[in-house]
Amino acid sequence: MPSVVGLLEQRELGARRRVDELREEADRVQAELAVAEREWKEWAIARSRVGEVLAPSDEPMQDHARAAQAAGERTGKNAQVPDAAKAKSQVPVWREGLDRSVLSVDYQRILDVLVDRCRLGQGPLTCQEMAALFGMDVVPARVEALRSKAKRLVVRGWLSEPAPGRFTPAAGVSGQGGGS
Repeated sequence: MPSVVGLLEQRELGARRRVDELREEADRVQAELAVAEREWKEWAIARSRVGEVLAPSDEPMQDHARAAQAAGERTGKNAQVPDAAKAKSQVPVWREGLDRSVLSVDYQRILDVLVDRCRLGQGPLTCQEMAALFGMDVVPARVEALRSKAKRLVVRGWLSEPAPGRFTPAAGVSGQGGGS
Protein backbone atom coordinates (compact mmCIF):
# COMPACT_ATOMS: atom_id res chain seq x y z
CA MET A 1 0.00 0.00 0.00
CA PRO A 2 1.53 3.33 -1.01
CA SER A 3 2.16 5.87 1.70
CA VAL A 4 0.37 9.21 1.78
CA VAL A 5 3.70 11.02 1.59
CA GLY A 6 4.66 8.94 -1.42
CA LEU A 7 1.39 9.77 -3.15
CA LEU A 8 1.84 13.46 -2.36
CA GLU A 9 5.37 13.35 -3.77
CA GLN A 10 4.05 11.80 -6.98
CA ARG A 11 1.37 14.50 -7.32
CA GLU A 12 3.91 17.24 -6.56
CA LEU A 13 6.28 15.76 -9.15
CA GLY A 14 3.49 15.72 -11.75
CA ALA A 15 2.54 19.32 -10.98
CA ARG A 16 6.17 20.45 -11.18
CA ARG A 17 6.61 18.72 -14.53
CA ARG A 18 3.48 20.46 -15.85
CA VAL A 19 4.83 23.85 -14.70
CA ASP A 20 8.16 23.11 -16.39
CA GLU A 21 6.40 22.13 -19.63
CA LEU A 22 4.34 25.33 -19.58
CA ARG A 23 7.43 27.45 -18.89
CA GLU A 24 9.25 25.84 -21.79
CA GLU A 25 6.26 26.45 -24.06
CA ALA A 26 6.11 30.10 -22.93
CA ASP A 27 9.85 30.51 -23.65
CA ARG A 28 9.38 28.99 -27.10
CA VAL A 29 6.44 31.30 -27.88
CA GLN A 30 8.38 34.36 -26.68
CA ALA A 31 11.31 33.45 -28.91
CA GLU A 32 9.01 32.95 -31.90
CA LEU A 33 7.31 36.28 -31.15
CA ALA A 34 10.66 38.08 -31.10
CA VAL A 35 11.62 36.55 -34.44
CA ALA A 36 8.23 37.44 -35.97
CA GLU A 37 8.43 41.04 -34.68
CA ARG A 38 11.96 41.39 -36.10
CA GLU A 39 10.79 40.09 -39.48
CA TRP A 40 7.79 42.45 -39.42
CA LYS A 41 10.11 45.38 -38.72
CA GLU A 42 12.44 44.36 -41.55
CA TRP A 43 9.53 44.22 -44.03
CA ALA A 44 8.33 47.64 -42.89
CA ILE A 45 11.82 49.05 -43.46
CA ALA A 46 11.99 47.37 -46.87
CA ARG A 47 8.65 48.92 -47.82
CA SER A 48 9.93 52.30 -46.67
CA ARG A 49 13.09 51.92 -48.76
CA VAL A 50 11.12 51.00 -51.86
CA GLY A 51 8.93 54.06 -51.25
CA GLU A 52 12.05 56.23 -51.17
CA VAL A 53 13.36 54.74 -54.39
CA LEU A 54 10.04 55.12 -56.20
CA ALA A 55 9.40 58.67 -54.91
CA PRO A 56 9.46 61.45 -57.53
CA SER A 57 12.99 62.76 -58.02
CA ASP A 58 12.01 66.34 -57.08
CA GLU A 59 11.26 65.25 -53.45
CA PRO A 60 14.32 65.10 -51.19
CA MET A 61 15.28 61.57 -50.11
CA GLN A 62 15.06 60.74 -46.41
CA ASP A 63 18.21 59.62 -44.71
CA HIS A 64 18.51 56.11 -43.21
CA ALA A 65 17.70 57.14 -39.63
CA ARG A 66 14.52 59.00 -40.59
CA ALA A 67 13.39 56.11 -42.79
CA ALA A 68 13.89 53.61 -40.01
CA GLN A 69 12.11 55.88 -37.54
CA ALA A 70 9.18 56.28 -39.94
CA ALA A 71 9.00 52.51 -40.44
CA GLY A 72 9.03 52.01 -36.66
CA GLU A 73 6.19 54.50 -36.23
CA ARG A 74 4.12 52.81 -38.93
CA THR A 75 4.59 49.39 -37.33
CA GLY A 76 3.97 50.71 -33.84
CA LYS A 77 7.42 49.67 -32.67
CA ASN A 78 9.64 52.45 -31.37
CA ALA A 79 11.78 50.26 -29.14
CA GLN A 80 14.27 47.73 -30.36
CA VAL A 81 12.93 44.16 -30.64
CA PRO A 82 14.42 41.94 -27.93
CA ASP A 83 16.73 39.27 -29.24
CA ALA A 84 15.21 36.36 -27.29
CA ALA A 85 16.00 33.87 -30.03
CA LYS A 86 19.76 34.42 -29.56
CA ALA A 87 19.80 34.54 -25.77
CA LYS A 88 22.59 32.32 -24.44
CA SER A 89 22.21 30.58 -21.13
CA GLN A 90 25.09 30.57 -18.69
CA VAL A 91 25.65 27.36 -16.73
CA PRO A 92 27.56 28.06 -13.52
CA VAL A 93 29.95 25.49 -12.10
CA TRP A 94 28.13 23.44 -9.46
CA ARG A 95 29.22 23.81 -5.86
CA GLU A 96 27.71 22.69 -2.56
CA GLY A 97 24.66 24.79 -1.67
CA LEU A 98 24.10 26.14 -5.20
CA ASP A 99 20.39 25.90 -6.02
CA ARG A 100 19.31 24.53 -9.39
CA SER A 101 17.18 27.65 -9.91
CA VAL A 102 20.35 29.36 -11.21
CA LEU A 103 19.96 27.24 -14.35
CA SER A 104 17.68 28.10 -17.25
CA VAL A 105 14.42 26.20 -17.60
CA ASP A 106 15.86 23.78 -20.18
CA TYR A 107 18.78 22.83 -17.95
CA GLN A 108 16.54 22.57 -14.88
CA ARG A 109 14.25 20.24 -16.78
CA ILE A 110 17.13 17.91 -17.69
CA LEU A 111 18.45 17.97 -14.14
CA ASP A 112 15.00 17.43 -12.59
CA VAL A 113 14.21 14.35 -14.66
CA LEU A 114 17.59 12.81 -13.85
CA VAL A 115 17.32 13.64 -10.12
CA ASP A 116 13.84 12.10 -10.05
CA ARG A 117 15.12 8.93 -11.70
CA CYS A 118 18.00 8.75 -9.24
CA ARG A 119 15.60 9.26 -6.32
CA LEU A 120 13.41 6.43 -7.62
CA GLY A 121 16.44 4.16 -7.98
CA GLN A 122 16.37 4.14 -11.77
CA GLY A 123 19.49 4.27 -13.91
CA PRO A 124 21.01 6.91 -16.19
CA LEU A 125 19.21 8.22 -19.28
CA THR A 126 20.30 8.73 -22.86
CA CYS A 127 19.39 11.93 -24.68
CA GLN A 128 16.98 9.99 -26.91
CA GLU A 129 15.16 8.75 -23.82
CA MET A 130 15.06 12.29 -22.42
CA ALA A 131 13.62 13.63 -25.68
CA ALA A 132 10.88 11.01 -25.54
CA LEU A 133 10.16 11.80 -21.87
CA PHE A 134 9.89 15.51 -22.68
CA GLY A 135 7.42 14.76 -25.47
CA MET A 136 9.81 15.99 -28.15
CA ASP A 137 10.16 14.49 -31.60
CA VAL A 138 13.04 12.02 -31.31
CA VAL A 139 14.92 13.41 -34.29
CA PRO A 140 18.67 14.04 -34.53
CA ALA A 141 18.38 17.83 -34.15
CA ARG A 142 16.43 17.58 -30.88
CA VAL A 143 18.57 14.77 -29.50
CA GLU A 144 21.79 16.64 -30.31
CA ALA A 145 20.45 19.81 -28.67
CA LEU A 146 19.75 17.80 -25.50
CA ARG A 147 23.15 16.11 -25.73
CA SER A 148 24.87 19.49 -25.97
CA LYS A 149 23.06 20.74 -22.88
CA ALA A 150 23.72 17.51 -20.96
CA LYS A 151 27.44 17.61 -21.86
CA ARG A 152 27.60 21.23 -20.70
CA LEU A 153 26.04 20.17 -17.38
CA VAL A 154 28.66 17.39 -17.11
CA VAL A 155 31.52 19.82 -17.72
CA ARG A 156 30.08 22.20 -15.10
CA GLY A 157 29.72 19.44 -12.49
CA TRP A 158 25.90 19.17 -12.38
CA LEU A 159 25.73 15.78 -14.13
CA SER A 160 27.99 12.79 -14.57
CA GLU A 161 28.31 10.49 -17.56
CA PRO A 162 29.00 7.00 -16.14
CA ALA A 163 28.86 5.47 -19.63
CA PRO A 164 29.17 7.26 -22.97
CA GLY A 165 25.90 9.00 -23.77
CA ARG A 166 24.20 8.06 -20.48
CA PHE A 167 23.63 10.82 -17.93
CA THR A 168 22.86 10.94 -14.22
CA PRO A 169 23.14 13.64 -11.52
CA ALA A 170 26.65 14.16 -10.20
CA ALA A 171 27.35 13.12 -6.62
CA GLY A 172 25.83 15.61 -4.19
CA VAL A 173 23.73 17.47 -6.76
CA SER A 174 20.36 15.93 -5.88
CA GLY A 175 20.72 16.93 -2.24
CA GLN A 176 18.39 14.11 -1.20
CA GLY A 177 19.03 10.77 0.36
CA GLY A 178 17.61 7.47 -0.86
CA GLY A 179 14.18 6.97 -2.37
CA SER A 180 10.96 7.04 -0.41
